[in-house]
Amino acid sequence: MGRNLFIAAGIFHPESGGPATYLYEILPELQRRGWDVRAITYGAGDTAAYPYALTRIPRRALPLRLAHYGAAAFPLLRWADVVYVHTLDLPLIGGRAPRIVKIVGDQAWERAIRKGWIPPTEDIDAFQTRPANGVVAAQQAARSRQVRAMQGVVVPSAYLKRMVVGWGVPEERVQVIYNALPPEPSGAATETPLLALSQAEARARLNLPDVPTVVTAARLTPWKGVDHLIAALRQVPDAHLLVAGEGETHPDLERQVAQAGLTGRVRFLGRIDRARLALYFRAADYLALYSGYEGLSHTLLEALQVGTPVIASDKGGNPEVVQHGVNGLLVAYVNVEALADALTEAFKPGMRAHLASNHAIGMERFSFGGMVEATDALLRMYAGG
Repeated sequence: MGRNLFIAAGIFHPESGGPATYLYEILPELQRRGWDVRAITYGAGDTAAYPYALTRIPRRALPLRLAHYGAAAFPLLRWADVVYVHTLDLPLIGGRAPRIVKIVGDQAWERAIRKGWIPPTEDIDAFQTRPANGVVAAQQAARSRQVRAMQGVVVPSAYLKRMVVGWGVPEERVQVIYNALPPEPSGAATETPLLALSQAEARARLNLPDVPTVVTAARLTPWKGVDHLIAALRQVPDAHLLVAGEGETHPDLERQVAQAGLTGRVRFLGRIDRARLALYFRAADYLALYSGYEGLSHTLLEALQVGTPVIASDKGGNPEVVQHGVNGLLVAYVNVEALADALTEAFKPGMRAHLASNHAIGMERFSFGGMVEATDALLRMYAGG
């Protein structure tokens, strides 16, 4: 039986970010299961290219933006059988449909760092319990209040469930549905499955030298730990680092590379589209993600999906994906010496082959079909009252 699903988002395809990618991939699948989908998001761009109704609200001055969004949302809130929210602080006024929110991080923590209210090195886990006041305390209270007001909460990891319960949300109202990826991507500009390409063939397509190679892919923000990777690389002779992504720390990272004398061993790739990024993952010896926070990283899943083992911080949801010594290595955070030791261990003879041979172990938990089925079932439960 068809149901009406209103998606309230802050970002959407083709913008970068996990929430935008998630919605782009899952909404057609929910349509196939009978949902009538309508979505609103901030931003500009095409709206006719999608198989569902999409409204984009221009990012004008804040009062105008909120008013425009609220006016567009009002009739959909009355039309919907269930509202699936993907951003807090949206002006969703009216309607009686149950509201489900997907939480992929702590908006209060990220906003406080972005605004300079707390140091960029502030640990997200410490932020949950340390005393706060003023505008930071107000942000924490607003975040918790909004999430507690939802009828249901979806999180992509058990780690995030513990965090959300710490905000005062009843545990039974929070459901873990792991992030997942569609079936294996093809190689850039071809239809060749990436697992059918050898590592050497992938390197040849990208004109990469045959040297020990680590790739990291992230928005270049302080908590992504690219600076720690660069620092550790100084202690690992001959290893090269490819950095995919853009962000505010890019100039500082370029200076760090130059000062460390690593200009020949660190290369900044900028923003890479997903198909080509998957080819870089296949070409590399390892993906490294040494971040101070990850809810449940799509990047780790993407690397393992194409057979490349990973080196990750033991933070956030990373230990739910990476089994130390099986499909990758987990490293204490922040500990540059431990990271350098892990990189050295990773390039010992036979280690890469051993970890790569186990790339599929545990990946059944991140089935795309399973994610769609669980999400569909949850939404129908709430839509049915």
